Amino acid sequence: MRVIKIYCQQCGALLYHYRKAKPGHLVKCYQDMIVKDFTQGDLKCPRCGQQFARKKIIHNRPAHKIIQGKVYSRR
Repeated sequence: MRVIKIYCQQCGALLYHYRKAKPGHLVKCYQDMIVKDFTQGDLKCPRCGQQFARKKIIHNRPAHKIIQGKVYSRR
């Protein structure tokens, strides 16, 4: 398991520190795997206000479903 940083694609603001379990593209963020949340919890970028995710229940766990093309991640 590794910790990645998730950024807004539009303005580059840091959104999350997230514990990613599997390799591959970022599709969803389980809420219990978010290490540090830099947003106000409204799933919008704190700098530019762009919505980057939607709330969903995936495998009976609350998650943030990422909108494709709205974020990028780095180690």
